Amino acid sequence: MRVRGDWSAAATVAVLLTAFSSGYGYHRDELYFRMLPADVGYVDQPPLTPFLARLTKALIADEPWALRIPATLCVALSVLVIAATARELGGGRLAATMAAWSHGFAAATLMIGHVLLTSTVDLLLWPLLVLVALRAIRSPRWWLAAGALGGFATWNRWLVVVLGAGLVLGLLACGPRRVFRQREVVGGLVLALLVAAPNLAYQALNGWPQLDMGEALAANNGGEVRAELPLMLVLLLGPPLLPIWVTGLVALIRRPGWRDQRWLAVAFGVLVAFTWAAGAQPHYLLGLLPVMLAAGCVPTAEWMRARRWRSVLVVAGVALNGVVAAVIALPLIPADRLAETPVPGIGPIVPDSLGWPAYVDQVAAVHDRAGGGATPIITSNYGEAGAIARFGPARGLPAPLSGQNQLWYVDRPPDGAETIVMVGAQLDRVVALFETCEVITRLDNGVGVENEEQGEPVAICSGPVAPWSQLWGEFRHLD
Repeated sequence: MRVRGDWSAAATVAVLLTAFSSGYGYHRDELYFRMLPADVGYVDQPPLTPFLARLTKALIADEPWALRIPATLCVALSVLVIAATARELGGGRLAATMAAWSHGFAAATLMIGHVLLTSTVDLLLWPLLVLVALRAIRSPRWWLAAGALGGFATWNRWLVVVLGAGLVLGLLACGPRRVFRQREVVGGLVLALLVAAPNLAYQALNGWPQLDMGEALAANNGGEVRAELPLMLVLLLGPPLLPIWVTGLVALIRRPGWRDQRWLAVAFGVLVAFTWAAGAQPHYLLGLLPVMLAAGCVPTAEWMRARRWRSVLVVAGVALNGVVAAVIALPLIPADRLAETPVPGIGPIVPDSLGWPAYVDQVAAVHDRAGGGATPIITSNYGEAGAIARFGPARGLPAPLSGQNQLWYVDRPPDGAETIVMVGAQLDRVVALFETCEVITRLDNGVGVENEEQGEPVAICSGPVAPWSQLWGEFRHLD
């Protein structure tokens, strides 16, 4: 029996991600997710991805390879969804196969698919929601499924509301406007609100912290994100795929047979505009870029059929893109040779997966010098805290404390604590809160790769100038 191209692509990418799932180490976000206490929400994100991290930790193993099983499944399923989207838009076997292989081995797909991030789950949920919406245009009963799925997607990231806004604006601007007269649309909206209700209630009862988080991200990243947005549109999937997805965007606007799908082009424009205006994270574009790629594979497949050299050109481009993507996204290069390559500078995934056990060893040495035992350890960010939570118990370290995001609410030093170990860049901002702070060492991952921790101080601080119940607010930060 002949295996369909989309299934073979999904299987191949799953095998590849599984084979390299233990490379380098935990990503900082993974360390954070696995240590978060169970809750219906957090100040910086909804609970779905942290739940998946805790689930693998509890049921399978507390190791990177186990944590990445959900990530691999999300990527493999997204490959099938993107292929199905190409078919939904009228593409045949060639278009679906192209969509599957080009998406499965795109740069960002392998980068975020190698680790468990919130964006990894979105890589499945957003295209799936679009596919269901496309089917709902033809068959209104699918609006109920779209509503349920949209409500569920809010449990991973509230950004999906932008997709909903793009859908509504696209339908109003381009049609088909008949959908607004269908009772199934109302039913879908009600289902979306019901599924999202507990998550929505958490936001309302806690002062809408997701808005505060968005403002903090924009303040930290806005200028850089806006300046780099055009480049990110080129690089996220890979330059060889740029002509394909741009062709898809143009076809959605101009192709007569896609009049009922034209809203997708508007939705993509809304997402790009939101990403630029919000200035939060450039990878937000990944919600719809793969869908544009799926659309582009339909006219590209038609173009390929006319001349053999065209097929050779496209296949070579997709293959080259996949090879380069694998080199920059997967742990193919030994960690001690990475500093000799441009790979760490291309994206944060690789650098943020290096050096955590070495950092914890250095913190442990300073902690012993500070008296050991229950001496509190305060970290500047959740990556450092997550690393100590994971590797610290074997080194006799207490549970770490941090003022970043949700961790500020988890715990603080007791009022009687006169000496603490302070880790990371926040030292400069809090040094005035102590009578003395002495830098004992600086973090070194041992492989010479620059990341957020490399070269940051580890200090012993004594004599807090006020009780910790008053000082702890000075350590709080969202980013």
